[in-house]
Amino acid sequence: MNNSRLLLITLLVLILSAGLVAKLFDIQIVKSDELKYYAQRQQTKLETIKAERGLIFDRNNVLLVYNRNDVTVNLDLRMIRQNEKNKLAAKFSSVFSNSKSYYLELMKGDGKTVTIEKKVPAGKFLLLTDIKTPALFSYDDPTRVYQYGSLASHILGYVDNEYSGVNGLAKYFEDDLDGEDGSRLVERDAIGRIITVSDEETKVAESGDNLVLTIDMNYQSILEDELKKGLETYLGESAIGIMMDPNSGEILALANVEDYDPNEYWNYSDEQRRNKAITDTYEPGSTFKGITLASLIDARKCNEDELIYVENGKYKFKNTYIKDTHKNKYLTVRGIIEESSNIGMSKLIQRLDDDTFYQYMRGFGFGTYTSITLPGEVKGTLKKPNYWSELTKAFMSFGYEVAVTPIQLITAYCAVVNGGILYEPHILKKKIDKGGNVKFESSPVIVRRVISKETSSRMRKILRSVVQEGTGSLANVKQISVGGKTGTSQKLVNGKYSKSSYSSSFIGFFPADNPKLVCLIIVSSPQLEKYGGKVAAPIFKNITERILEVDLKKYQELEKYFDNKTTENQLYTLESNVSDNPIVMNVSDIESNNGSSNQNNLDLMPDLRGSTVKEALVKLNLLGLRYNISGSGTVTSQSIKPGIKVNRNQVCNLICSESTVSGANIY
Repeated sequence: MNNSRLLLITLLVLILSAGLVAKLFDIQIVKSDELKYYAQRQQTKLETIKAERGLIFDRNNVLLVYNRNDVTVNLDLRMIRQNEKNKLAAKFSSVFSNSKSYYLELMKGDGKTVTIEKKVPAGKFLLLTDIKTPALFSYDDPTRVYQYGSLASHILGYVDNEYSGVNGLAKYFEDDLDGEDGSRLVERDAIGRIITVSDEETKVAESGDNLVLTIDMNYQSILEDELKKGLETYLGESAIGIMMDPNSGEILALANVEDYDPNEYWNYSDEQRRNKAITDTYEPGSTFKGITLASLIDARKCNEDELIYVENGKYKFKNTYIKDTHKNKYLTVRGIIEESSNIGMSKLIQRLDDDTFYQYMRGFGFGTYTSITLPGEVKGTLKKPNYWSELTKAFMSFGYEVAVTPIQLITAYCAVVNGGILYEPHILKKKIDKGGNVKFESSPVIVRRVISKETSSRMRKILRSVVQEGTGSLANVKQISVGGKTGTSQKLVNGKYSKSSYSSSFIGFFPADNPKLVCLIIVSSPQLEKYGGKVAAPIFKNITERILEVDLKKYQELEKYFDNKTTENQLYTLESNVSDNPIVMNVSDIESNNGSSNQNNLDLMPDLRGSTVKEALVKLNLLGLRYNISGSGTVTSQSIKPGIKVNRNQVCNLICSESTVSGANIY
């Protein structure tokens, strides 16, 4: 009996041993490679090393945006005992502002992992290093810090939870700022602790480029502060301000009020974060008269001292009435601008044919992109002459039936007062790599000559008189000569012009003889006043006086030692390749794009395939054709076949390959 038991036990041991040997053979021999692969996959991981985003500075190297090396701390609930939770909660409560019960509540979660603290500054994280538990782990979670809060927020943009740029420069220069991520191969133990890091498999992250802007933060601060004060004073809904160097296109300041704090962007709406200076259009009203008059003078259709009958303030034109605020019988052309006469301007513009007026407006950049390096810019609306009613030209002359962006208007005014040159506005001064090497440095980009130097000189004097004698008197300052133009336009509400909601604006410049700064102020729907001369002009004055407190000596010296001949010689050198006649220049542009100006070819459909949209539209406009465009960039298909005789107002459908819009289009 005992022998039988012994035999049975021995047999069982042999069977178990055989099974164990078979299992070991299967693990170590048969499935060795497969299991080794799974173990390696579990214990080793290729981790991303996030590149540090580039820094952003103003033109004076004031640091605006930088990175903070924060850490996010997580807890694996599967790896912590219940009796350890009290101790851990007490520790976190002593380091951070939350209570012990707050952390205990977090640890009740049903998930495998919970976030205990997010975005912990590196200094505070060091206070947690004495915690000894495999359940706690962390990862780098850098924070983008906007040094001055909401200041210049619509210029700078922000980064989202994925650390990607949204809005502003953060989005436009995402590829430059973001840098190139690195990687490392890490081996961890069963509880997630790092055992080794493979140097051979490590790729170092490349930091993003640093950006130096054209913005002056002193000017930016003054602009935002005075816009906010103006809104409070006149009870406006919102306000926009832009400052530009008229001789280079550099943006010195740009603000929308209300603004937002990029450090806490999630607390604000899309409306608050939108850069309305480039994304929203409005009818500019009387500020547009400066553009109209510059076109008339340049085309030699009027002079400053001739008298115009302005109908005592009420003028029947076609089937409607045009009215003036001031009831004058006669005004000089200069007086029409000083008194901001709609009647006078609507009469003067009849001297300019439709196509020429339209060509000047396109020459000034309306109805197209300025190509400013900020995302979201729109083109505005400038109707072609074949879509005009019999009232359009008259109304357009004083700023209605045309929709512009603030950036378009100030860019055009810079051309009016700087000698006649349209510059591309820009906001980036330098791009510098991590080694301090300058990868890009901006220089003025001339788009075209719009008016002659003589016309510009005459316009500066006229706009100076607006401030001295006319509706812009509240913009005048004692320290320096100022020129400018007021504007008041009714807003469209539910498809009708409102009698209670206005856009009140003023665009000014100084020194008046040799402008170095142009500033546009727009206040939306002020309640206490409506006229631009009463609302926006005083804001401009306050801004100018504060800027002069900082830079008075610089601007006074410029005004005192202004030498018109020297300045014109310098300007000529800069723009020596630009025609002095804007009309001739534009016509030659059209002819060069068509290859021939022969009238016999202007009724045959050209082959537009392979042309840019700009080139195609020039040809279609010459033919008098209407068009629909799908896509942008290069034309790939056209609905009217090449060589076919066409008639004016036919519609040609173009299909284009997608590309990024760049440069400024004339047509």
